[in-house]
Amino acid sequence: MNPELQGRVFAPTAPYLVGREKVREFARAVFATNPVNLDVDAARAAGYDDVVAPPTFAVVVQEHTLAQLLAEPDAGIDFSRVVHGDQRFTSSRPIVAGDELTATLTVSGVKTLGAHSMVTAESVITDAAGAHVVTAISTLVVRGDD
Repeated sequence: MNPELQGRVFAPTAPYLVGREKVREFARAVFATNPVNLDVDAARAAGYDDVVAPPTFAVVVQEHTLAQLLAEPDAGIDFSRVVHGDQRFTSSRPIVAGDELTATLTVSGVKTLGAHSMVTAESVITDAAGAHVVTAISTLVVRGDD
């Protein structure tokens, strides 16, 4: 893995429009049973404009930034050897259907541990007004040669 990736900032992704059915599908997939995740009326009664995405929904948007990193020609990342090591989220507010989100990835860490490498990537996700919604931090482990 290229250690010069550390500190690299990628271009913002194209805006991602959060769809109501996508939120519902994701909620069902992760067994989120709170009515605000599935029912518009329940979400509105709780003060939201539309259904609320489970906190881990941010990974859907983050995946667009990770695709940029993995496609970077000089990254030296062999995707067939990648294992997801860690995932964290820091939210300013929930993601809601109707949000238009853009993400910007920064490589915040690159290190080597024996034959393996680790890259930590922070994706800052903002809404159409530019306000912070969530930062998704992933650590990917790239397994070395067997």
